[in-house]
Amino acid sequence: MSWLDFLKRKQEVIEGLDLSWLGADMHSHLIPGIDDGSKSMEESLTLLRSLEGFGLKKIITTPHIMSEYYRNTPEIIRLGLEDLRKAAREAGISLEIDAAAEYYMDEIFLEKVKAGEDMLTFGDKFILVETGFINKPQMLLDIIFNLEMAGFQPVLAHPERYQYLLSDKKLQEELIDRKLIFQVNLLSLTGFYSKQVKEFGEMLIERGVVSFLGTDCHNSRYIDMLGTLPKNQKIYQKIKNMEWINSRL
Repeated sequence: MSWLDFLKRKQEVIEGLDLSWLGADMHSHLIPGIDDGSKSMEESLTLLRSLEGFGLKKIITTPHIMSEYYRNTPEIIRLGLEDLRKAAREAGISLEIDAAAEYYMDEIFLEKVKAGEDMLTFGDKFILVETGFINKPQMLLDIIFNLEMAGFQPVLAHPERYQYLLSDKKLQEELIDRKLIFQVNLLSLTGFYSKQVKEFGEMLIERGVVSFLGTDCHNSRYIDMLGTLPKNQKIYQKIKNMEWINSRL
């Protein structure tokens, strides 16, 4: 196959993806230069054009807030959002663009919750949270409880990627029983991370315990793999026919 044929085939795959049924993407990293996502405004605009081309109408981008790595604040994120919106308008991108954050659950985050500090949320006080991928945080349930007591609806980002959750059936059931909101990455369903992650994500969807889907888009590599989602016809057709809170954001 020539490079020309390869590029043409790749473009056909991307054009075959339709996310209009989802409406809004509530997990991405598109404000340039503040975390491990987009590195420049030019890159952000390229990613936004691709996401708009998939039929999405709204983007809620969610930069990391991590005490040891990405010390973003609501003010930093809001200023970045203003710049991104302005650049998108000037580039003729019609997507509605908003921002929240992806909070890393640790002791410092718990202190902020207890102190009633300003938190970036979306929709009906949904707050996107994450953990490390290998070990279960000792204060996981405590943080979830405190968020709920403060009036937030915690949304656990990409649970299918947490090795500790995959191997702990009891914890899985405990989180499901207490109706913790799960958000699965569309990329997980392409096998982008691993076969194991893909199968765990599919299982959670099949059980009907996933409320949100997100791209978790960081860069063009994510866009390229996202475009292959229709190849997984069984799960692609299933998620297209399900109701998602995304469509009401």
